[in-house]
This record gives sequence, structure tokens and C-alpha cells, in this order.
Amino acid sequence: MEKHNLTVVHEFILKGISSSPELQNILFGLFLIIYMSTLVGNLGMIILTKVDRRLQTPMYFFLRHLAITDLGYSTAVGPKMLVNFVVDQNTINYYFCATQLAFFLFFISCELFILSAMAYDRYMAICNPFLYTVIMSQRICLLLVAIPYLYSTFLSLLITIKIFTSPFCGYNVISHFYCDSLPLLSLLCSNTHEIEVIILVFAAFDLISSLLIILVSYLLILIAILRMKSAEGRHKAFSTCGSHLTVVIVFYGTLIFIYLQPNSGHYFDTDKVASVFYTLVIPMLNPFIYSLRNKDVKYALLRTWKKIWNTNACIMGLGL
Repeated sequence: MEKHNLTVVHEFILKGISSSPELQNILFGLFLIIYMSTLVGNLGMIILTKVDRRLQTPMYFFLRHLAITDLGYSTAVGPKMLVNFVVDQNTINYYFCATQLAFFLFFISCELFILSAMAYDRYMAICNPFLYTVIMSQRICLLLVAIPYLYSTFLSLLITIKIFTSPFCGYNVISHFYCDSLPLLSLLCSNTHEIEVIILVFAAFDLISSLLIILVSYLLILIAILRMKSAEGRHKAFSTCGSHLTVVIVFYGTLIFIYLQPNSGHYFDTDKVASVFYTLVIPMLNPFIYSLRNKDVKYALLRTWKKIWNTNACIMGLGL
């Protein structure tokens, strides 16, 4: 049965994270620090893996694209959320809402398959070290990121167009801090069953297929590690995979919690906490997880810093 009272909606009101006035300044400061850390960390990772010659390997190629997707979906959500803390009414334009949803879905879908590509890369490095450079060629690496980008473009446009070409009833309050698909569905006048099925099918496909690649890759890695005779070799292999596994567990766990619940199981306040974690906290943590425990990145950062310092010293010397 379709809903009535069809009204043209020009903007939406975002409820935000908290309606408490005394918390707005505190939350603004907290999330500003988180977003700026995300910006600096991921931009730094992108630049570092691009300019340093020793980081021109498949592992850091995928890490650069992970940083791009982290920066992408956190930027789709973060700046608007920060603005909402300092304005009287948290409104978002109809078309900006559609754009935010499209970019968010694009980057979040990309991240799933880039994480699975990274798992496959680790499998090849540990289980087939002699064939690694041949199999993980530049062409294959480009293909492993191009396919997720193209697929995610199709998925994000499909869901966004389906939602925003459906009629809204006039009630324009979104029970979230950004335009996400599930809160928007509750505002539609038409029967949402088709869109819900599309979202569920694609969410399940994305999660299961990418997670299956990761699980199979790590199962084969584990078998290879257990067969190693050297304790040092086993430790090195485990440390190489540890950071990626940490990110995978936290990221996939929160996504499964939010998107694969039945409708009756969705409590938006709980979803908001989980959403804050994977849209803002995880993108901030990822560059630190992958860099602080990685000697190559540390040394590359030191080399780049020395080059910048020496360049500035030369410029200042010439100026004098």
C-alpha cells in the first residue's frame, strides 16, 4: 500500500548525533580533530606512496587507494556534519543530499573490494614469493582497482537514482547525521520493497564476496605460515598481515551490524554510533595502523622530510 500526502521536498533536516545544545561545541571540537587527523594521515599516505621510489610496490599501490577511499567517504560525511554543529538548524539541500549519498556509497563499496585486493596481494607475497612480481604486475594491480571503481559507480548511481526518483511524503526529517539509504527509505511515499531488496542484495553480495576473498586468502596464508620452519619467518608473515586483519575485522563488523539487520532490528541511535565509527574513526586510524608498524613507511617519511628540509635550507641560503 502506498502512502499519501505527496509533497515536493526541497531540503531535509538532519537530526545529527545529539540534540543536546551543551554537547554541540564539545562534539564539534572532537570531530574536527578526528577529521583533520583523517585528512592529514590519508593525504600524507597518498603523497608518500606516490613520491617515494621504494614504496612503488603493489602493497603500497593498494594502500594508496585505500587511503583515497578512506578520505573519500569521510569527506562525503565529515565537513557537512561539522557545519551542522555550529548552525541553528541542520538542513541539507535535496540535491546535495543525493550527491552525498552517491559519493558515500561509491567510496564505501570501493573500500570493501580494495581490502579484498590487499588480502589477495598478501596471499601472493607470502604463498608465491617467486612469482609475486610476475603475477602482481602493474596491469593486474590497475585492473584490481579499476573494476571496483566501475562497479561502485554503477551501484551508487543505481541506489541514489532509485531513491531520489521516488516520491517523498513531505516529512523531511532524517534520523541520522548524513544522508544514508536506510533513513531515507522511511521518508518515501511509494512502496519501498523493491529498493530495499536492491540494497539488501547488493550489500550482501559486496560483503560476502569481498569477505570470502579475504577469508580464503588468509586461510591459505595461515597454512603457508604453519608450514614455515623459521620462527622469524612466521613472525614476519604474521606482522605483515596484522594491520590489515585489524582493519578488516573492525570495518566489516560494523558494516554487517548496520546493513544486514532486518528492518525491525534497526535502532537509529545505535546505528549512529556504529556509523560514526566506520565513517570517521576508522579512516583516521587506518593510515596510523599501516604506517606506525611499518618500517618502510617510517623510513620513507624520514627521507621525504629530510629532502623538504634540505630544499628549504637551500632556498633560504640562496635568499641570504
